[in-house]
Amino acid sequence: MILRAITLAAGLAGAFGAAQFPAYSQQYLQRLGGAVDALSEVVADFDASAAAEGLSRAEALAQMRGTDFVDRRRADMIRTFDRHARLSADLAVLQGQGPFMRAYHAAHLTDAEVARRAWQTFQPSIPVTVASGAFAGVGFGLGSLLCALLLAALRWPLRRRSLVA
Repeated sequence: MILRAITLAAGLAGAFGAAQFPAYSQQYLQRLGGAVDALSEVVADFDASAAAEGLSRAEALAQMRGTDFVDRRRADMIRTFDRHARLSADLAVLQGQGPFMRAYHAAHLTDAEVARRAWQTFQPSIPVTVASGAFAGVGFGLGSLLCALLLAALRWPLRRRSLVA
């Protein structure tokens, strides 16, 4: 009886947690769009400076050598270009998608900085949409199943001893 109550509690916790995904992923998507916009400004500014000197981006980066500061700034810009490309690709995949497709493309919800900022402002609630209900159902099932498997694994050594004795 106690184990069933624990499994039910784990299922309810899983349901509540999974039901938050649609709202959290929407918050993440909004933050992702803001990050892409901000990085786009930096990239455009660098490219405009390079073009004003008759250089491509690669040529301008190649010229950024000589002092520790300039070398560090070059490395910073390379990371910025890489992050901009990665986040822009993630945004292209996720933009306009509903919660089920965002879950399908969850690998594009992995930028640590965007996730941290989205989580800082996210406020869990009891959602009442069909999508949240579906996620809650899946979360309940997975939470219950994982708890039942964990409890079975913990009881397995005890069950084996009682059979031997």
